[in-house]
Amino acid sequence: MELGLHIADFTWTGGAPALGADLARHVREAEAGGIRRITVMDHFWQIRGVGPAETDMLEAYAALGFIVAHTEHALLHTLVTGVTYREPALLAKAVTTLNVLSGGRVGLGIGAAWNDEESHGLGFAFPPTAERFERLEEAIQVCLQMWSGSEEPFAGQHYRLDRTLNSPQSLTQPHPYLMIGGAGEKKTLRLVAQYADACNIFASPEAAHKLEVLRGHCDTVGRDYDAIEKTTILRIDPSSTADDVVSTCTSMRELGFTVAYVYASGITERERIVPLLADAQARLS
Repeated sequence: MELGLHIADFTWTGGAPALGADLARHVREAEAGGIRRITVMDHFWQIRGVGPAETDMLEAYAALGFIVAHTEHALLHTLVTGVTYREPALLAKAVTTLNVLSGGRVGLGIGAAWNDEESHGLGFAFPPTAERFERLEEAIQVCLQMWSGSEEPFAGQHYRLDRTLNSPQSLTQPHPYLMIGGAGEKKTLRLVAQYADACNIFASPEAAHKLEVLRGHCDTVGRDYDAIEKTTILRIDPSSTADDVVSTCTSMRELGFTVAYVYASGITERERIVPLLADAQARLS
């Protein structure tokens, strides 16, 4: 089981004035500790379950660009981008830019979006659920077309592009790593089966069932289930230990998951996070 560092909480001792230096140290220490996957949330405000909305949250793609400059080895992406936050062509261009500048280490994590409070608060459109999923599929199609080298028009229900030129092209071929996050059984996992390199499903009692649903969708669309990377995500807090991470990851590995992204909530001393993950990783390898 491989562990990834998911950075979901930037509320560290030292506050905003120290955040740049702290984040740079955090990701360098993660790589030095053997972590080869680093992700950030794509939210404008902090989300419930992690902290109050008013606490620190960095814009995802600016943060990824910063992390690119301070890492050398790790796969980087969002976990995950809400489809309503950016036009899909701009999203494809941003991921491509970071993929090129990182030497091929940046991919795309994407989902249907859920946080209506931050969208309404900052004036972003937040369509009904059915439309968001329609937009999600079209956005994935736009990104894949732009990464394919095709410059043909794209005509969808929600997005229309006259010329899908993307230059420079991503270094990762046939396209950057593509994760679709979420565990919705009718729509999200179908999109995973049809398009994605990886899924991301919370470490929960329902995880085994979700994988069986994904397998069914793969059978329906003719996709090799084993070709999809199964990733999970779990939370640590100030009381968590490496034993806790190892225990959860071991149970998830038995279900077929091969990667676990671990995020900290309420741990204001960021120096505690990477050693815990490195200890757990050594025992899971």
